[in-house]
Amino acid sequence: MVMLLLILSFESLAQKRVKLEHADRLKRGVRDNEKYERLLGNVVFTQNKTTIYCDSAHFFKEKNSITAFGRIRITEGDSVTVTANNLEYDGNLRKAKLRKNVVFTKLATATLYTDYLDYDRPTNLAYYFNNGKLVDSVNVLTSTKGYYNLNNNLSAFKKEVVVTNPDYTMYADSLQYNSKSKIIYFVTPTTVIDKDSAKFIYQQGQYNTQEKKSDLKEGAGESLSYKISGNQYSLDDQKKIYRVRGNVVMTSKEQNLIIYGQASDAYRSQNIAKVYNNAYLAKITDEGDTLFLSADTLVSIDSTDPKKKRVLAYHNVKIFKKDLQGIADSLEYRLADSLLVFYKKPVLWTNDNQMSADSVSMQIENNTIRRIFLKTNAFVVSEDTTIHDFNQIKGRTMIAEIKNRKIDRVQVNGNAENLYFALDEKTKAMMGMNKMISSSILIKFKEGKLFTFHAYVKPEAKFIPPHELTPEDKKLKGFNWQLDKRPKKEDVVKN
Repeated sequence: MVMLLLILSFESLAQKRVKLEHADRLKRGVRDNEKYERLLGNVVFTQNKTTIYCDSAHFFKEKNSITAFGRIRITEGDSVTVTANNLEYDGNLRKAKLRKNVVFTKLATATLYTDYLDYDRPTNLAYYFNNGKLVDSVNVLTSTKGYYNLNNNLSAFKKEVVVTNPDYTMYADSLQYNSKSKIIYFVTPTTVIDKDSAKFIYQQGQYNTQEKKSDLKEGAGESLSYKISGNQYSLDDQKKIYRVRGNVVMTSKEQNLIIYGQASDAYRSQNIAKVYNNAYLAKITDEGDTLFLSADTLVSIDSTDPKKKRVLAYHNVKIFKKDLQGIADSLEYRLADSLLVFYKKPVLWTNDNQMSADSVSMQIENNTIRRIFLKTNAFVVSEDTTIHDFNQIKGRTMIAEIKNRKIDRVQVNGNAENLYFALDEKTKAMMGMNKMISSSILIKFKEGKLFTFHAYVKPEAKFIPPHELTPEDKKLKGFNWQLDKRPKKEDVVKN
């Protein structure tokens, strides 16, 4: 047993010793009372599977260390090759300090370039400081300092980290990268600028640079036209599909338009992005007011052709502005001509007025609502709160002009009908009801309330005194007062 232990101990010691295999010339010397061998020309050392080549060296046998110079090359089997100009190698600790023009290569994986590298063979860790660059088939990564783990191919980069790729450039204070799986791990806020100049900032997560897929947390992106932020990102650059979850905010810089939601899916190849789960948008107007709009799903369609740019809202559409509210099943916002189009039973309210039709369009000029178009079965109802009755306007189509945030006039075209209650100017008592039928009617408003009206082309009018009025007389066909559906701000702006 004792003999076996001695043999094992001797073999272990032999494995730790550095062996001189070849040198063209050998000279012996003493430095600081320590003997060494000065080796010149084609010098070769070995230690287990490690081979060290150099032009010249000082070999300290007692310390089991080497100081080497000129065209240094270290090989670890057939997988690792390191070259440098200077080397200090401790054979007992099996640690190498390489300096000047260091090139560290792991076969078919990555190459590391630096002027200062410490290589710890027992742990298979290569440390660099004072600037380094890692290059593989996909990326180039540079930083002030970092390490490369040969066991798992994981590199850590610190200070002034830059990643370059044909598709993007990244900047970070710290970052990790697996040169075998080609996955980048974000450990500090990382700025990514893609080839289209779009800019993204991610807090943490990972990006597979081969598959071009990302799983990221907490980030924000910005292009020339848009901004986006959210809690979690799942990005597929190959399929051009980008998903964001949690507190999603999309901003259109050109349109002063912000879309909010809890989920977003973007399809870049189609230039389509949709936001859902408590989705709503906010459009700031030149009046300093904000138009809010909510729906089950909001869709943004981008295009190089301005006429094709759209924002669509599907199902349960609600809008709120201080002086305007509305509902519809769906909506289309045409960015080129700033036109909002409401579909399927739309209803709008402004002050005491309710407007409805088969379809309603809203013209926005200079971020301010200027005109409202009501097409087919157009109906305007205005509540007179003094007598709790309703003035009514009906026609095939209508155009409502908005001035100072209030209805200024309404032009009714085709089968125009009007009911208007006349009040005593002093007592405000009802004097009767005017009923008018004509081809077209122009109604003018004052402070948002019906003021005067003019009928054109063979108008028929009659005045009905209060004692002759019946409930049927007080309503035009199709009358439907829907005040209970009028949205409040909290119905539209989702928390």
